[in-house]
Amino acid sequence: MKRHTGQDRSITTRWKPATQAVRGGTARSEWGETSEAIFLTSGYAYDCAGDAAARFAGEQVGMTYSRLQNPTVEMLEERIALLEGAEACRSMATGMAAMTAALLCQLSAGDHIVQGRAAFGSCRWLTDAFLPRFGIETTIVDARDPQQFEDAIRPNTKLFFFETPANPTMDIVDLEAVCGIARKHGITSVVDNAFATPVLQRPLDFGADVVAYSATKMMDGQGRVLAGAVCGTADFINNVLLPFTRNTGPTLSAFNAWVVLKGLETLDLRINRQSENALKVGSFLEKRVPRINHPGLPGHPQHNLAKRQMSACGPIFSFEVDGGRAQAHGLLDALGLIDISNNIGDSRSLMTHPASTTHSSVAEEKRLEMGVTEGMLRLNVGLEDADDLIDDLDQALDKVGL
Repeated sequence: MKRHTGQDRSITTRWKPATQAVRGGTARSEWGETSEAIFLTSGYAYDCAGDAAARFAGEQVGMTYSRLQNPTVEMLEERIALLEGAEACRSMATGMAAMTAALLCQLSAGDHIVQGRAAFGSCRWLTDAFLPRFGIETTIVDARDPQQFEDAIRPNTKLFFFETPANPTMDIVDLEAVCGIARKHGITSVVDNAFATPVLQRPLDFGADVVAYSATKMMDGQGRVLAGAVCGTADFINNVLLPFTRNTGPTLSAFNAWVVLKGLETLDLRINRQSENALKVGSFLEKRVPRINHPGLPGHPQHNLAKRQMSACGPIFSFEVDGGRAQAHGLLDALGLIDISNNIGDSRSLMTHPASTTHSSVAEEKRLEMGVTEGMLRLNVGLEDADDLIDDLDQALDKVGL
């Protein structure tokens, strides 16, 4: 199906990211609205039966069904593609729908993938528990070492799947090195870029083939809706991914697409301010806790790599206490300003204990393999005054003896 957003891509691709985030993909109706319209419709009418046949044959521009196309959703997809520097994008109902579709659309029984050890709990469940049911094997590697990807390759290896920065350990993957290995062997690289967004890091610029997102996080950024996205070449999106999503239906609603469009307008401002706040809060915590995982701090073992491929290190990091789950939960319970929540990317500061929430579905031995300890806490730093956040953490740390 041919797609149309009302903009000339030869012009929009020349816009700076800040302009693309506000105006990219905009298609106005005959009413000339300045804010994107929400098209809450499941179906579309045709002027004649021939038009219906032509649209289903992909010979005529236009909508057929909102599981496949919707004007509001298409605006979001074009805007994300422009920000990512991608030829095309398809949106999904959730971030996990995006990750699942990005993998399953190109995998078959007998295939093998290589995955970075540190990842969101549901991503590890997908590769550890779900894919093996369909005869797809996964080798887990420490993604901080590109050579481990090379060493894990088999004749049937189809793709590399990894996240950078990784959730919640903040492992940084050398995009250029790992994606280069994949290209050399004809393997597709799929990168989960949810922690960074295209504002801070564009994996395609470093040789990645496919970039997947939970747009629920920074792209919406205010804890309102669920959404996901997958970016890549027009050939991959239209000929590999689209047949899968067309027939399985992980569809993003028009309303949620509109909310994320509004979120993208302020993404650059929010994520850079939150990154600044996170660096200030991280510098405070570095002096108070046994271990901190913040790639923006000079003490992080991959600090130089992070600075090379990211413009800033984002609002999320983790740290560890030595008292295990009891001390970690005690610290959470002592917070007065920061909310206990498993979400990230929100404009509000949120903290969670991954071992008992986001990664609780992962077996304990695998959590430890990933680096997710019972004493680890993950912090999303929001838009509040950083000094207020530091005061809240200071009093909570005092209460648990740190």
